[in-house]
Amino acid sequence: MRKFEKEIEQITASHGCTLYDYADLKGLATGELANFHRGISFVFQMEPWVMKQLAQGPTDAYSVLYGQVNLRIDALTAEVVRALNRTGHQAWALSSSTRSDPVNIRGDFQHKTAATRAGLGWVGKNCQLLTKPWGPWVRLGTVLTDAPLEPAEPIEKSLCGKCTKCIEACPAEALKGGSWRPGVERYVILDAWACDRYKKNNFHKFHGGYNCGICTQACPVGQKVFRK
Repeated sequence: MRKFEKEIEQITASHGCTLYDYADLKGLATGELANFHRGISFVFQMEPWVMKQLAQGPTDAYSVLYGQVNLRIDALTAEVVRALNRTGHQAWALSSSTRSDPVNIRGDFQHKTAATRAGLGWVGKNCQLLTKPWGPWVRLGTVLTDAPLEPAEPIEKSLCGKCTKCIEACPAEALKGGSWRPGVERYVILDAWACDRYKKNNFHKFHGGYNCGICTQACPVGQKVFRK
């Protein structure tokens, strides 16, 4: 293990993150990010008791937790960037929640892409990352870098099978039923504008309509946390 990889491990542990890995992003980052051939994907578990209460939409407890976890993610990724910079490598931390392209409802780079390439999960029929330990009851952080990190084996297929629980739960009818694989267009899985409209019309008091969580709560892979 290289010295900077050991430091990343120590920083990650100090921020309470127990699930992370490295991704090969060659050919995926474009424009100003094109020199970043590696990604570090971090997964933070959300409190299960809070997530379990989202069957009808976001709660005050979820809104607080969402903000707190985003701050933890941004603090972790900023510290990792500083550590990589000290070793002479370029690095860029993606915002935990800010949309750089609000018209198309996208960020600078997809957290989910980095996470699937890092072998941490797959994209479910709710268009969220599903991890084996916690399903979609998580938040993601990402650092892009040119450091020569050894990438994990990517996940390249959905493990949702025939399950449609999230689709049935979505009040916006925004989930289209498509299955994910690398390169599939978002619209096959999600009508992002229908989802966004519903959240802003019904849950605007929660971070300006960024929060819902109904399809997240419905996922059996997340609910299994309570069956352990």
